[in-house]
Amino acid sequence: MSESIFKALADPNRREVLRLLGKRTMSAGEVASNLTIAKSTLSSHFNILKKADLIQEERNGVTIYYSLNMSVIEEVTAAVMDLFNVDKTDTGKGEKNEA
Repeated sequence: MSESIFKALADPNRREVLRLLGKRTMSAGEVASNLTIAKSTLSSHFNILKKADLIQEERNGVTIYYSLNMSVIEEVTAAVMDLFNVDKTDTGKGEKNEA
């Protein structure tokens, strides 16, 4: 997992963008309407998320639509679970795996 992914996930605004895009594909304007940050700031957040390959963009006329890059999201999720030694079959009932 690259450092750009950790950088992307470190900021709460970028995590909120990912949460929003987890619901559905959105235009930049739709994402902006759900956040309390300037559109110019949002643009830099999009660039960081794109550099980390966490989101994809698709242009339709003058509108840019953003969506999660699910294959990378799945890789990141698996890597984080592995980092914390979480069994993918864990039922979440408080049992920990033995290292």
